[in-house]
Amino acid sequence: MAKFLPREKKELQKHFSNVDKNVFAVTTPAQVDRGALMSRYSRTNKSMRRIFLDEFLQNEGRGEQFYNKVLVEYGDDSVAELGEAQIAIEGLTNIAVKKIQDRRIGLSYLEKSSRYVSWNKKVNGKYRFYRDPVLMKSRFADMYVDACNLDFDVYSKGIDPLTKYIREKYPIEKYRFIDSSSTRAKNKTEKLFSNLKDSSAIKSARLIYQSSTRAKALDILRGLLPASTLTNVGITGNGRAFEYLLTVLFSSSLDEERRLATQIKKELDTVIKSFVRRSNDKYGLQLQKYLQRTKRLAHDHFVRYGGGSITAADTDKTATTILYTKGEQTRLVDYPTQGSAINKIVAFILYEQANNVSYAQVLSHVKQMPAEHKNKIITSFANIRQNRRQRLSRAFEAVEYTFDLINNFGMFRDLHRHRTLTLQRQLLTTNFGFAIPSELSEIGLSDTFQECMDNTRYVFNKICRKHPLQSQYVVNFAYNYPYTIRMNLREAAHLIELRTIPQGHADYRRVTQNMYHQINKVHPILAQLVKFVDTRTYDLERFESEKKTESKRKKLRF
Repeated sequence: MAKFLPREKKELQKHFSNVDKNVFAVTTPAQVDRGALMSRYSRTNKSMRRIFLDEFLQNEGRGEQFYNKVLVEYGDDSVAELGEAQIAIEGLTNIAVKKIQDRRIGLSYLEKSSRYVSWNKKVNGKYRFYRDPVLMKSRFADMYVDACNLDFDVYSKGIDPLTKYIREKYPIEKYRFIDSSSTRAKNKTEKLFSNLKDSSAIKSARLIYQSSTRAKALDILRGLLPASTLTNVGITGNGRAFEYLLTVLFSSSLDEERRLATQIKKELDTVIKSFVRRSNDKYGLQLQKYLQRTKRLAHDHFVRYGGGSITAADTDKTATTILYTKGEQTRLVDYPTQGSAINKIVAFILYEQANNVSYAQVLSHVKQMPAEHKNKIITSFANIRQNRRQRLSRAFEAVEYTFDLINNFGMFRDLHRHRTLTLQRQLLTTNFGFAIPSELSEIGLSDTFQECMDNTRYVFNKICRKHPLQSQYVVNFAYNYPYTIRMNLREAAHLIELRTIPQGHADYRRVTQNMYHQINKVHPILAQLVKFVDTRTYDLERFESEKKTESKRKKLRF
């Protein structure tokens, strides 16, 4: 343990959580100094606190100098991960926020919810949707604005009648009980409620019910929102990830995303300037050009080798398919045989314990094992899982599944948040149809909904010929969207179990339930590992979850 003089301890107390223990937090105010200290730490025999005293205390700007040297001269990208920042972005579209959230490593996101927040408010008499400069200067400006206004008008007018309808269809008497694990408990609680009309339990149940029914109404109506809808997102991340995000945004063909890059970098410069310096310097510009060229190259190859020749005849006839609404699909299109999949997983499980033996040798041995022994191994790992948070081990990443998906853009936004997978997507379009929620038909809004969708398709087709990228802004969340997901079994179990929980949106619950059924069809032995999938349907998706949350709050209060 390093020894410090009294005067040194006094200084160190301002920059570290303690001065005499071997575990301590770095609390020096300057972000750049904290990161530089961590990086310098790996290149010397000195203790960190001694480095600070010798090299940083009397040398203002030492952190900045260090990063200039390491990042610019040596190109050591990993040190850029030592600087972190939080950025809030308000008023960006659902096109831009998806581009930002495409980044998988180093950034965490929290986005404004379309379930708990209504989008019917106006600012200065205008609905909050993006008015793209290119479109606003084009002959399509008026029809674009009119189409978005129509969407928001119908959305806004539908909130109250739909909420009322849902509350009539699912009356509070059916859902008000906080504790109803048994008939006896329910009867006892009902008697208590009848005697205590103003009890806190009744008030709590009523608030939960009102919140759940409102959320269901907003869930149903969100399909009307266009991709131009302005949202908010908070981002926490390290400098390396932010630098790459900025480079991607700077290389974009959309004005909004390039503008966001400039704004984000300006704010990051106030907290981690050294870490994002290269996003738009000569190195960043080279990377921006490379990203632009990769897109052009892929497009050129498609035109030359694929355009016009890829047809429905190319569809794999052996793929398992589930179609449930017009234009929408969930198809498992690529997967190994069950035998091959089990061999890989069992080999990965055993390899970790097989010291001094190669993976090839383990795999060869596993292939010779009786099938019942391998199945028993798989089953044993399924049996020990007690809840969905007990995730499968990395051995189960050995098997991958590819799904070809076409489902509404509103739902895509939820699945897009899963980053431990490979997701490839196309541009937003109106070519794959949409589904009208049955609740809207029941309250007489289906014709109005249809009118919005038809109008969107008309405006989209007009704009798309001239401005294919900008035309995406007018597409509603309800329109189906083509994309593909490739994920391993470990991630599939996590995604399916999480997205089929009762409080999940009905749309993505349906799609992830179908994913499970298709995996179970081709790999029934492995599907047992997806142990906590919920294949049921629910009326008020959020109600049970809100009850549990309120119960936890009550326990914390006392």
